[in-house]
Amino acid sequence: MQLSVTGHHIELTDALRNYVEEKIKRIERHFDHVTNVHVILSVERHMQKAEATVHVSGADVFAEASEEDLYAAIDGLVDKLDRQILKHKEKIQKRARGNGGVRAILAEMPE
Repeated sequence: MQLSVTGHHIELTDALRNYVEEKIKRIERHFDHVTNVHVILSVERHMQKAEATVHVSGADVFAEASEEDLYAAIDGLVDKLDRQILKHKEKIQKRARGNGGVRAILAEMPE
């Protein structure tokens, strides 16, 4: 997985970069086919904003979160990405299984 972290109107410290890396690993735990992650951290007035684009096999997943604290925004962002990745994974698994579940039910029905 390739991770890039960018800051807009904010200086990226090693602590911020490491925190993002540590949190993004949670996504990789659920889905192995993550190829590229681009995270943008920015400041807009009094709100700290974190947004990310995750390139996975078959789709691009985007999420953003805004909080007063940047670390809380990163946590919210990872929670959203995690839910979206799990949903994408379920969709792929359903597609891979095909209609096997329907066929099995029909086979069990008496004629």
